[in-house]
Amino acid sequence: MHDTYVHRYDASESTRLRDQAGTLEDLLHGDTCFPAGSEVLEAGCGVGAQTVALARRSPDARITCVDIAASSLREAEARALAAGLDGVRFHRADLCALPFAEASFDHAFVCFVLEHLPRPDLALAELRRVLRPGGSLTVIEGDHESALFHPDDDAARAAIRCLMDLQRATGGDACIGRRLYPLLREADLRDVSVSPRLVYVDASRPALVEGFIRRTFIAMIAGVKTAAIMAGLTDAPTFDAGIRALHRTTATDGVFCYTFFKAVGRRT
Repeated sequence: MHDTYVHRYDASESTRLRDQAGTLEDLLHGDTCFPAGSEVLEAGCGVGAQTVALARRSPDARITCVDIAASSLREAEARALAAGLDGVRFHRADLCALPFAEASFDHAFVCFVLEHLPRPDLALAELRRVLRPGGSLTVIEGDHESALFHPDDDAARAAIRCLMDLQRATGGDACIGRRLYPLLREADLRDVSVSPRLVYVDASRPALVEGFIRRTFIAMIAGVKTAAIMAGLTDAPTFDAGIRALHRTTATDGVFCYTFFKAVGRRT
């Protein structure tokens, strides 16, 4: 999974992930609470951006976090300790080859990970394997083509397309959110339900203007500039024009919308 992460492993991406998690916590995690004493696996925890929210909302669950990037795990563990979550365990592992016996966990959680995998079906099969009968799998993903904004702008859409094309080149799918229902069904999970989580932002919501448009979405697109130019997808002036157009949506007459998808299924 290391080579498929298009956003880079660096300090700016770590900051973006923390901003994203903080801004979207209620929207994405407000209805997630794991029972006391349950064994929970967070797969692909990265720098722990989602871990703190999960643990805070399920304080009596036992959470095990795995990721393939050692540097990310070190940061995730430090963040958990700083938040007083010393009961969370961390292991380095490949999501498609988990080092756990079958039926080890009551619940599993994966967020913003499947979009980067060439074979999300293999990851889902592995997650199902480690779930106990009746256990749940929760998956959260986005869909970059769901971005709608005013003023609309071709350069902005071209910049977004650069990220999508880079992700596709590594076997990923930046629009995987719309595929969660069939993917979970094909993984032999039952009682699958999917709920769209719309982020709507205008000038009356300054926290989202800053936290989501600027520090999450635009930062994500801007972060692939060098890679997009090197891949021949764009040039600097064109890409910069797209970023300026995205920033234009943060003006007093701007509007921005984006849809995440949250899916829950159970192992029979």
